[in-house]
Amino acid sequence: MALEFKDATFDSDVKEGNGLTLVDFWAEWCGPCIALGPTIEALATDYEGKVNVGKLNVDQNPETAQKFGIRNIPTILLLKDGEIVERLVGAQPKQAFLDAINKHL
Repeated sequence: MALEFKDATFDSDVKEGNGLTLVDFWAEWCGPCIALGPTIEALATDYEGKVNVGKLNVDQNPETAQKFGIRNIPTILLLKDGEIVERLVGAQPKQAFLDAINKHL
């Protein structure tokens, strides 16, 4: 199951030394975000124990979205030890996420 990231705990959730983290920036009113939900859940299951996979609702957690310059959703960031290593904007096929994750594992 995908994690739920929040402003208050985001930095500690993706801190240095925490390995690879995938963050889906989304909102409930965003159709492409909703459509991407099952893919994010599948990635969380597929990479359990290897990659931290989670979602951050931009309406409820605007600070983190602003910190990373999120202007469009869905935006998916891959962070390695807290640093952005990949940014995917818009609904993408699962293979795009698999390729991005495997490149940084």
